[in-house]
Amino acid sequence: MGFTEILLIAVVAILFLGPDKLPGAMVEVAKFIKSAKKALTDAKNTLDEEINITELKQEALNYKAKLDEATEELQGFKNLNPLNAIEESKSSVQENFAAITQRQNETRTTQVEPKQKEIAFKKKTVKETTLSEVKKENESDNK
Repeated sequence: MGFTEILLIAVVAILFLGPDKLPGAMVEVAKFIKSAKKALTDAKNTLDEEINITELKQEALNYKAKLDEATEELQGFKNLNPLNAIEESKSSVQENFAAITQRQNETRTTQVEPKQKEIAFKKKTVKETTLSEVKKENESDNK
């Protein structure tokens, strides 16, 4: 609105209301305009907050989804702590040691055969042969 339009509205208001009621009417109009502006501002802020809240909610859900993915990925790794691997190998070594010592104890309990009192050997008789006889035998075998 321009200055001339405001002046025209003021002149019409003086004619209809008169000089007595004009200041009170102007105060009422100002209060109405102020309350209307306040209501519009509140509505605008509420809408902005709602939009902002939905954006924040969406952003929070995105972060939650990323955290869930990272958690699932990390759960795929079993040995994040190297001490866990040492503890597991220690227990397996202890189990292997126990099994080996048990097997050794079992093999030690085998029975030994009783000792024989006499050992007898048979005596072989050897025939005395000459070199010429050996040659004859070889010739006869080759034929």
